[in-house]
Amino acid sequence: MPPPRLRFGWLDALILAVGLGLIGYIFYRAQFHFHYNWNWQLIPGYFLRQEADSGQWTLNLLGQGFLATVRLTVWGGALAALIGGVMGVCRVAQSLFLRLISRAYVELIRNIPPLVFIFIFYFFISGQIMPVLAIEDWIASASPETLVVLDWLFGPPELLPNFLSGLMCLAMFEGAYVAEIVRAGIEAVPKGQSEAAQALGMHSGQVLSEVVLPQAVAKMVPPLAGQFISLVKDSSLISLISIQELTFTGTELAVSSGRVFEVWLTVALLYFLLCFGLSRLSRRLEQRLSQHRQR
Repeated sequence: MPPPRLRFGWLDALILAVGLGLIGYIFYRAQFHFHYNWNWQLIPGYFLRQEADSGQWTLNLLGQGFLATVRLTVWGGALAALIGGVMGVCRVAQSLFLRLISRAYVELIRNIPPLVFIFIFYFFISGQIMPVLAIEDWIASASPETLVVLDWLFGPPELLPNFLSGLMCLAMFEGAYVAEIVRAGIEAVPKGQSEAAQALGMHSGQVLSEVVLPQAVAKMVPPLAGQFISLVKDSSLISLISIQELTFTGTELAVSSGRVFEVWLTVALLYFLLCFGLSRLSRRLEQRLSQHRQR
């Protein structure tokens, strides 16, 4: 069945006019009542700068911060999916020990404010793990080719320990919410499906991997996409532990340049573009899965 055609009616025109009028009023108030001297010409230079000695163009603070946020989102989402997937399966496991461990993890993190959890994890857990891993010594002895790969994947190698600390904080926090999404997706599959699979002689591992999870994944996609978008916004919290992502670099620029409104409006626009792009991708993925199920 073809999707219904979208029509632009009088109500849509009215809403659009009200929205544009509200935006115009906000800009009018900002221009004539804030007594603020706007200067947007500096913003492009915060993304790219030209080296004085070589003449090459390199990323400036906003460009570096945006790229760090993208890296945190990609790696944090992958790690949170891994942690949350394992913990979500453990939440519905037959083993009481696994259920207790996973529930303790989920309830502990979900009932602590994010900022408090990040500070505790960073100073008391991550601060103990990083020296044991001896990442700084490994970087000091790494080959130039390895450093290039590390720079492309994780950012400047000299900042890798801080980046990994922030990444672990973010992944552990987001993983608790992913675990609940996975648990709810598994429990949404009718029990008759697993009972029928067991009646055919499948063991519990086969039932989970071949019967339950394929059906549960389709139910998990919308909330997982929403959680992935939330991860982009939650990544701004780790700026408070000096991880140089978009919010951290935006704060530095706003303070050093005095262009507070220009910098923060630009930062807000970058977050919007990133989250809006992810929401559109998730919508397309949902549509593809829906079409696949209808076949």
